[in-house]
Amino acid sequence: MNRVLLVGRLTAKPELRYTNSNIPYTRFSVAVDGIPSSNGERRTDFINTVAWRKQAENICQYLDKGSLVSVEGRLQTSNYTDKDGNKRYSMDVQADNVRFLESKSQSQNRASATPYDFQQPSNDVNVDNDPFADFGDSVSIDDNFLD
Repeated sequence: MNRVLLVGRLTAKPELRYTNSNIPYTRFSVAVDGIPSSNGERRTDFINTVAWRKQAENICQYLDKGSLVSVEGRLQTSNYTDKDGNKRYSMDVQADNVRFLESKSQSQNRASATPYDFQQPSNDVNVDNDPFADFGDSVSIDDNFLD
């Protein structure tokens, strides 16, 4: 099975291009936080992505550098010979579905804000709206179940 699911931010404003047969497409890179290393630092991966047709047009019209997106697709490898005669390989995500995870105004507000403009999320929990209030008694799990 060849499926990819990414959540990240665009590294640049996507540009709409056309094939020789006039099919619209865009190539863009998504910055994705990796798994923390043993010292707690996160590495950022930059994943090359390609979208086609109407989806490419929408991406170029509505998204900008830093826009938060989710991408569903598949990995595709290709190879070519560069102008110096060297064999090159590439791997891209061919996007089947790109979802915009924030509005354009949220993206623009974030881009124009300083890091100190953002509110820290509240850790307060409203116990009056507990979705598990009618769930019943507590749930216990035997430690042997986890092995």
